Amino acid sequence: MTTWVWLFMNVHLVGDDTAKLALLRGMLAERCSLTSELIGDADIRGGDIDAIVVAADLRDVDNITALKEISDRLARIPRRIFLTNHKSRLSTVQAYALGATSVLSSTPSRNQLLGKLLDARPQSNTKSVAADDRQAAFAGAACIASMFAAVLGGAAIDVEETRRAGKRIADCIAENGLSDWLATVRRHHEGTYQHCLLVTGITVDFGLSLGVHSSDLERLYMAAMFHDIGKARIPLTILDKPGRLDVKERALVETHPTAGYDALKDNAAITAEVLNAVRHHHEFLDGSGYPDGLMADNIPDLTRILTISDIFSALIEYRSYKPVMAREKAYEILQGMDGKLEKPLVGAFRDVALIR
Repeated sequence: MTTWVWLFMNVHLVGDDTAKLALLRGMLAERCSLTSELIGDADIRGGDIDAIVVAADLRDVDNITALKEISDRLARIPRRIFLTNHKSRLSTVQAYALGATSVLSSTPSRNQLLGKLLDARPQSNTKSVAADDRQAAFAGAACIASMFAAVLGGAAIDVEETRRAGKRIADCIAENGLSDWLATVRRHHEGTYQHCLLVTGITVDFGLSLGVHSSDLERLYMAAMFHDIGKARIPLTILDKPGRLDVKERALVETHPTAGYDALKDNAAITAEVLNAVRHHHEFLDGSGYPDGLMADNIPDLTRILTISDIFSALIEYRSYKPVMAREKAYEILQGMDGKLEKPLVGAFRDVALIR
């Protein structure tokens, strides 16, 4: 028996039929203050909504259009739980592209749904999370999910949308700092999307700390936004698996840099430097990385910066099955990778890891 310690929340329900709304009301009425509306009439004008639950068929073009029309208002709500069919990877990706912070099956148990609403994410110890950080994270996650949907559907990737989302993230990091960005992303995003947003923020902050030119900063955030696009080809059961991967699963995951490169290589709007970083962000100076076993001088500076940021992000990200690693401990692990990572760059990363 699960015992819930509950702080009463204002939860708004949006569904594409009254039966779905009635079912959700029955599940949550004792624990939450509820409001609801049909998706075609959705307005979401209330300013005190703690969470929203969207129950809608995302194969329906009208439902997708209706959710896009209220995307700005959705972005203001801290928790956005979409109920969709987990058997369809494209439906799950579509939910994230529309702004979901969590995705569950179309018929979750009461405890599953309450668990997502109660999900206690790490929060900033110093000040409240800035609203513009949350808006930028919303836009960034939606953009990354749109890339995944394009790869899965064989459609063109919108490079300009990625550039705009990356620029918005860079502006937030420059304005509000890295710590607020980490807190925002870990509170409101999950899995691969959380990781990509963390990598983008950390890569940007690393670039800012190094004083790179604005054009190089753009290359950094574009590489970070694109770096894991190949994971669109990896089953969610493997990407989100709690615990250690077996040999076959690990081999499949290690195909993602090549898959990402293949998805992007024919797009004239993506630079050679960014393509190189996507393909080689898991290479190490000693040749022990993948997919090409590159060594030393064959790994460009942009890729070396991205690799450090990627490893650090993976160590400190939030997952439901593991605690967040302290930044100090994560930096110690980077320092222990002597011979694999460029030592002066790891030294320069110290401020990003521990101070900025």
